[in-house]
Amino acid sequence: MREVSSQQMEKRNLGPLGPVSRLTLGGGGLGQLWGRTDRRECVATVRAAVDAGIDLIDLAYRYGEGEAELVFGAAFEGRPPTGVRVTSKCLLGNTPAAAIEARLRQSVQDSLARLRLERLDLFFLHSNVAPDDHPMRQHPDAGARMTAHSDFVAVVRPCLERLVAEGLIGAWGLTGIGHPDAIIDLLGDRPPPAVVQCIANPLDSPGSLKFYDGPARPREIIAAAQANQVGVMGIRAVQAGALTAAIDRDLPDEHPEVRDYNRAGAYRALAAELGIPAAALGHRYALAMTGVDTVVLGVKNRMELAECVAAADAGPLPADLMARVDGCFREK
Repeated sequence: MREVSSQQMEKRNLGPLGPVSRLTLGGGGLGQLWGRTDRRECVATVRAAVDAGIDLIDLAYRYGEGEAELVFGAAFEGRPPTGVRVTSKCLLGNTPAAAIEARLRQSVQDSLARLRLERLDLFFLHSNVAPDDHPMRQHPDAGARMTAHSDFVAVVRPCLERLVAEGLIGAWGLTGIGHPDAIIDLLGDRPPPAVVQCIANPLDSPGSLKFYDGPARPREIIAAAQANQVGVMGIRAVQAGALTAAIDRDLPDEHPEVRDYNRAGAYRALAAELGIPAAALGHRYALAMTGVDTVVLGVKNRMELAECVAAADAGPLPADLMARVDGCFREK
């Protein structure tokens, strides 16, 4: 197994949170969403990530029904190294307005118990924010995954601000995979989130996380974040495996990730021509995207982590290679 070397990783300011490492360790792989692994390897991966200079760990209950948070708790037993910061999230859905605050507070407390911490550095709404009258709110998964824009403004945001004032969370953020109109509106509203998580891949694709018709417009969301001094965490750099050599879990032929994988044949050919692993090419592309402060990794073991750290060491793609990657997905 390739070792992850201990080093000082380049940092960028993540909005009001200040400097963070250019790579963030995501919790999807630790929660075994991206293929099977085991608790021991995941704990070792978290420790190796911190040794490599990664100082932001992005977690959520949905990453294995708390498994990713339990992994972090086991890795550091309530005493993470100085400077390491942790996020979590709440998938609120269409919780009735009167129950929203209790749900958010319980989510924070449950996450802190699993993490063995007393405070979250950053707490995200994990739901898709949807315009009140938008057809996406009729989606079969809407009850669990959609939060109405009006509920966010009237109830969710004030509660998040209270959690900050009480010291339970350091700041709050948005998962920017909701409807782009709603997300861009909230980035320009006051008070704004500290951070937004944005799709950062050459496909501009959220894959199976998209619940509306029309383009996802992630680059418009990133630009709106920049204009409002909101930090940007780039997510889905390899689009859940679509921009890797092979998807490492069984999915049906019509799954959005499989469709994106099938669109990426020219991309994989370019990676082979350049002598760069397809996943590394995706991460270097995301690191080069204007406005992306840190790129969230979906790794599940130390081998995948080492490949991503090596990609970061190689640096963002130069402009000419960015253009060649973009050309792989240009409509003919």
